[in-house]
Amino acid sequence: MNIEQYHAVDREQLAKDIDAIEREIIDATSFDDFKHLKKIESWGRICSALGYGTAWIMPNPISAYLISQGNFTRWTTVAHHVMHRGYDKIEGIPKHYTSKGFARGWRRYLDWIDWMHPEAWDKEHNDIHHYRLGEEADPDQVEHNMATLRASNVPRWGRYILLAIMAANWKIFYYAPNTLMEYRAIQAKKAGKEIAPYTRADVWNPMTIQGRDLWLSCLLPYSLIRFVALPLVFLPLGAVAATNVLINSLIAEGITNLHSFLVIGPNHTGEDVFMFDDRSNSKGEFYLRQIVGSVNYASGTNVIDFLHGWLNYQVEHHLWPDMAASQYQKVQPRVKAVCAKHGLPYIQESVFVRLRKTLDVMVGKTSMIKPFQKATA
Repeated sequence: MNIEQYHAVDREQLAKDIDAIEREIIDATSFDDFKHLKKIESWGRICSALGYGTAWIMPNPISAYLISQGNFTRWTTVAHHVMHRGYDKIEGIPKHYTSKGFARGWRRYLDWIDWMHPEAWDKEHNDIHHYRLGEEADPDQVEHNMATLRASNVPRWGRYILLAIMAANWKIFYYAPNTLMEYRAIQAKKAGKEIAPYTRADVWNPMTIQGRDLWLSCLLPYSLIRFVALPLVFLPLGAVAATNVLINSLIAEGITNLHSFLVIGPNHTGEDVFMFDDRSNSKGEFYLRQIVGSVNYASGTNVIDFLHGWLNYQVEHHLWPDMAASQYQKVQPRVKAVCAKHGLPYIQESVFVRLRKTLDVMVGKTSMIKPFQKATA
């Protein structure tokens, strides 16, 4: 799709067509959708149980992967969709499966313990990223975030190496601090306060306000549970068993980071994906941007979707952020038909193809499509 075709889209009719799908399918969310979530949640818990149940024997990639898959599922499938209010309208479900109860307060340690503070990730991802998709204000806009690397003097092969290193720990060094700082900025704005300027180094320095916040809110809670408390549970089996659990947990952490980077990073990136300078000015424009600013991967079965964390339906998810995960498979054909009707691209490729295109943008080999240009003085 070129820029001229983008501007020629009938936004008003597109909005009507998308809204019609919502009335017919999305409003049909029922208790069966919650049962589906519970089933997928159980798959993740089984992975975790098998992973830890064998991790004490010896360091090995199988146990590490199973631990990782359980952790990955907890974030991408359970936390993601529950906190997006995907199940809020279903009567009779426990409060901790709704956006108002999940991972709130002490329930964080039961529902979703991760590097990111749950409420911080909720605000950064659900409120800002979703409603400022592809804009400079989008905290997850890859081309903007990689501007320094793209313009650096590092040779291109070196840039790819740097990205591989980053992908192995990006939840720690990108998501945890970025989501927390965005959240604190939102809180300060609501309170009518101004945040004093700070540097990236300040965020990691435990002697600064920002650093203490990051360590106490994000880094210490997760690391103490994952890398101290859980290995100590196996101490009755011997010091070697506990050490093996620690080693497998560390390996699992690297796998989880790589796995989540693989399926999250390419969601809105590539030389065939649009990015924007300003906010959308109508419902039709908003819908259009979600379609041309998102990409899907292979999909269609629970197993495939489980391995992708249900992040393989980004077009549908961005059109309806509060959709239950089980609805994606049902609504996808309808969205494809609307895209065909309006001459819109419906990008769906292997996650590995999309990863290559994303890395090319990150290193500056290619650039995304910009249908608007900022006015210059």
